[in-house]
Amino acid sequence: MLAIYTITFFLIHATPGSPWSNQDKPMPKAVTDRLNEAYGLNDPLWKQYIDYLTNVLRGDFGPSFTSRSRTVTDIIIDTFPTSLQLGIVAMVLAVIAGITLGTIGAVKHNTWIAYLSSFLAIIGISTPSYVVASLLVLFLASYLGLVPTNGWDGVASTKIIIPALALSFYPAAILARYTRSSLLDVLTTDYVRTARSKGLKDRAVIIRHALRNALLPVVTVGGVVFADIITGSFFVETISGVPGLGRYFVTSISTRDYPVVLGTVLLFGFVITLMNLIVDLIYPLLDPRITR
Repeated sequence: MLAIYTITFFLIHATPGSPWSNQDKPMPKAVTDRLNEAYGLNDPLWKQYIDYLTNVLRGDFGPSFTSRSRTVTDIIIDTFPTSLQLGIVAMVLAVIAGITLGTIGAVKHNTWIAYLSSFLAIIGISTPSYVVASLLVLFLASYLGLVPTNGWDGVASTKIIIPALALSFYPAAILARYTRSSLLDVLTTDYVRTARSKGLKDRAVIIRHALRNALLPVVTVGGVVFADIITGSFFVETISGVPGLGRYFVTSISTRDYPVVLGTVLLFGFVITLMNLIVDLIYPLLDPRITR
């Protein structure tokens, strides 16, 4: 977290311009001088670094430069739940589609069905989410008129379809690849052959025995992918008009709203760290031998 803060702090301050250079009307120099003094931007860079870090450790992420009546904490509280809801829906879709495709690819190994699932996975991995979002808006919304082009009315609205599908495309492909590879290895083990020799049906062998053990590497990558969905929805939220933290983050970069950028990056870094911890805690539930 300290490394993330340090790198982000010096990168955004190395960017040319100031938070007041992107205003609709140019500000007089006397006004910008007063603003710099009020927000501590006239202080040496090392002092700004220490002061902001000290405030963060106290739970204060500072005020927003562009929304001066709101703090960074207020903005996060208002926008992050929307990104979290969108991320959860996208992850559910990704898990269902990815594990299903991966299982079919492993069970139907060396058939046209397996080749088709692998082809879809490659397409998903190779296509950025903002491209998928743009194509979905073009075909589903503009050409076919099946769903609204943008906006947000909650999880139960049809407006979530395009951003959720766009965000789930890449993680579904990743999960499919890992599920297929891991399940292929498990299906060749002795205990699977023993279960089949006892007369168990293939479905029971795959679901009850093979798939559970094959999910260990899938859970590993799944936790990272979930964090990536929540923290990587910048462009999808912008294209789809979702009022989430990712969309606000993109705006804050263009306006050089330093506290919002730093607060958002620190929050996303915490989410990624937390998901890695949760993945480690889930391991013993899938394989009790880990605790021995």
